[in-house]
Amino acid sequence: MNIRAQIEAILFTAEQPISIEEMNDFFTKYYGVEYQNEEIANSINEAISFYDNSEIPFSIVQIGGGYLFKSKTEFHPLISSFLQRNSIKRLTIAALETLAVIAYKQPVTKSDIETIRGVNCDYTVQKLMEKELIELKGRSEEVGRPLLYGTTPFFLDYFGMNSLEELPKLKEFIETENQIGEKENIVR
Repeated sequence: MNIRAQIEAILFTAEQPISIEEMNDFFTKYYGVEYQNEEIANSINEAISFYDNSEIPFSIVQIGGGYLFKSKTEFHPLISSFLQRNSIKRLTIAALETLAVIAYKQPVTKSDIETIRGVNCDYTVQKLMEKELIELKGRSEEVGRPLLYGTTPFFLDYFGMNSLEELPKLKEFIETENQIGEKENIVR
């Protein structure tokens, strides 16, 4: 069996993204075969090219710091209709706001989140933890040693990112004003 077929078999059965290093560790530990990371990367790139250039409805994508088989984008509406649900479960505005604060400020305490948002966030933090989008990252050195929260690898997968560096920079957001019609020069 060639290395590319072995890698594809692993990625096909994986529920979470698998990194090149994890694949190499697996082959070394369970089969005593030590591949070079470059050899695994080349095999993955060959497979990606094959699936991307075929009419097969899925491909290998790099996501969440590793690789995983995913359905191709053009099939998402079809699959969504088949499963009778949206391809991405929607989060509430409160959950998105809380998640944004955590993603940009992590590790962050609940009181810091509440200070930024201006509302209690107990329920929202609990729901985000249940959805495995955030996790405990330890305790703060502040008085009372409050819990610290941060995002999970599933957060990256959920939003289609490989790392937190792919989050939009805050300066990229343009502040829009609530207005109707064109802006006029007001002379005072």
